[in-house]
Amino acid sequence: MTTLLDGYREHIVAAHKQPLFLLLVGFITSFVLIRFSVRMIRAKVRWWPGNVTPGGLHIHHMVFGLGFLLTGGIGVFATYGGHPWIDVFGLIFGIGCGLVLDEFALILHLDDVYWGEQGRKSVDAVIFGILCTSLLLVGYVPLGVVPSQETRWGLVTVISVNALVSVVTLLKGKVWTGLLGIMVPGLSWIGAVRLARPSSPWARWRYATRPRRRARALRRERRLHRRADIARTWLFDLIAGAPDKVPAGHPAAHRVAERMAARASAHLDAHAARALARRSARLADRRSAAAPAPGGAPAAGPEPGPRPRAQQRRRTVRAGRSRTYAVRPTGLEPRPDRHPRPRPHTRRIHR
Repeated sequence: MTTLLDGYREHIVAAHKQPLFLLLVGFITSFVLIRFSVRMIRAKVRWWPGNVTPGGLHIHHMVFGLGFLLTGGIGVFATYGGHPWIDVFGLIFGIGCGLVLDEFALILHLDDVYWGEQGRKSVDAVIFGILCTSLLLVGYVPLGVVPSQETRWGLVTVISVNALVSVVTLLKGKVWTGLLGIMVPGLSWIGAVRLARPSSPWARWRYATRPRRRARALRRERRLHRRADIARTWLFDLIAGAPDKVPAGHPAAHRVAERMAARASAHLDAHAARALARRSARLADRRSAAAPAPGGAPAAGPEPGPRPRAQQRRRTVRAGRSRTYAVRPTGLEPRPDRHPRPRPHTRRIHR
């Protein structure tokens, strides 16, 4: 215990990192506690308090997290960052970070996808925030730069190239390697040299005309990345709980069905509107063709009236004759023999 206290005083307090350390403690503590709380609520444990629903309105915990963030941020500026207030407000700000990032997927999708497959983005955001804060605490700064008074163009070049390589790694679909490569120089270079993931933007742009490279990326995805995804899914299920399997009668499925029906009806309405516009245009053309020319003179062309076939039918009915209709051949009638057989000779006996 004495060794831990001495290390804390030397590496945290003496290095003026206590506010950042308390922020990290508040971040991790709030995330662990709120995940434990929501899993107890999901399991419907009787002795655990449920959701906060005043008046039937479900208030998500990111609302309380925003309050903690505002309190911590404004408090630091209001107290000029003096001790011990900066430590207190650093802890409050870390609590707000954990509560807000735990519902990052809800903010991103603007929908209650906390226990859905999209809710995994919240766990990604929390883990990335904790890793970045931990790297800052142990001494790493973005892009590996140590601030100094002098400007070294070689260092600026290395920083720029590392940032470009990190962007390439992100485009190749390797999110964690690219983001951590910003903090740890050299890590993103490995991701930029290796093949891209088949579903990444880089693969869509560069591998469309290279079937061999795309086939290699697919083989590597099946062999390596799928195993890593299975391990990642198991870890996230352990930390945050497994997502719900949405049944056919679930409200989320109803919402998806309603959205698809709305899109289909909008498409059908647009199609009907275009058909109506075409019919109106044809009718307008007929009326303009049948309208008399200016000056009282009739328009050129045949006079409007019934068709000749309709006139012939009317005259036939008035004359009392039966109508005759042409029957179209159906192709099922027996064909006449080209070489008819001679009838057998019959002999009549006269009595």
